[in-house]
Amino acid sequence: MPAKKPITVALLGTHAVTAATLYGFYDALAGTRRDWQMLHGNRDVPSPFRPLVVSRDGLPFEAGNGVRITPDASFADCPRPDIVCVTDLLIPPGAPVGDMYEAEVQWMRAAWEAGATLCSSCSGALLLARTGLLDGHDATSHWAYCDLLAREYPRTRWQAERGLVVAGPEQRLLMAGSGVAWHMLALALIARFASPEEAMQVARVYLFDLNETSALAHASLTRGARAEDPLVARCQLWAASNYRGESPVAQLVAMSGVPERTFKRRFTIATGMSPIEYIHTLRLEEAKQMLESTDLPVEAVAVEVGYQDASFFGRLFRRKVALTPAQYRRRFGALNRQLRGVAAG
Repeated sequence: MPAKKPITVALLGTHAVTAATLYGFYDALAGTRRDWQMLHGNRDVPSPFRPLVVSRDGLPFEAGNGVRITPDASFADCPRPDIVCVTDLLIPPGAPVGDMYEAEVQWMRAAWEAGATLCSSCSGALLLARTGLLDGHDATSHWAYCDLLAREYPRTRWQAERGLVVAGPEQRLLMAGSGVAWHMLALALIARFASPEEAMQVARVYLFDLNETSALAHASLTRGARAEDPLVARCQLWAASNYRGESPVAQLVAMSGVPERTFKRRFTIATGMSPIEYIHTLRLEEAKQMLESTDLPVEAVAVEVGYQDASFFGRLFRRKVALTPAQYRRRFGALNRQLRGVAAG
């Protein structure tokens, strides 16, 4: 099958941009698919996205926070973008923008007319609003800018309380609100243009969450490469499909063809955990996926992944994930539903 054309994302580089947000977007998009596969020991795979820092002339410049930025392309040299994103503008609320960014605004309009999706994060709404494309639509920005934007652009419905807004014809306008809400915009783009599943993977790799949550809640319990010991690697492959059954460790020992003590020692040396711990990680990772994507009761999830004792499952889950199953569902189930809604358009 021929490789799919990468999704070109033009990240607008201006003298008012901040490097953290600009390259935060860049890293999240460039790491989509690639980083999850790498953490699980799989072959290198490219991201479906091609992020490019684009400026009017393509020349190096000093960003708003003093970091030197070297763009990947000028407006003239940039391949036709599928997405254009204004990540932010380090401009004080109320400071006159005037025609300072007229070249950027006109380029964004041209990209829109050619079919691109336009996005802004935080104060980046200052430029997106100047295109006139937000008239008659809901919109958001950093809370410090929304009142000012409402006065300047009264035909737009500014909603500072919303972290993410999707609007416009074919829902081709996406906006993130205050602060780290840019994470939600990056995830929304990944969900729509790649898949909700890959957006969830990026959220877990980068710990993207608007709440204060332990890193354990985001971590993939099955991270790591296959064991180099061929006997153990074969057992890992078997366990990946059979961990739900009764006495899986006994079956692994029988399949290995070596004494139980020898098998357990080799398995622990190869994987860093005992066979029963490994089975628990497989079961709990599947439980996390089910809690994210289904409405099954916690007791039913426990049975589905191989635990007849729901209370034992709950204690083990909390110890490994740092949240109870119900807490995990509230945090990540809501995120999953939101990403699926964005992807569905």
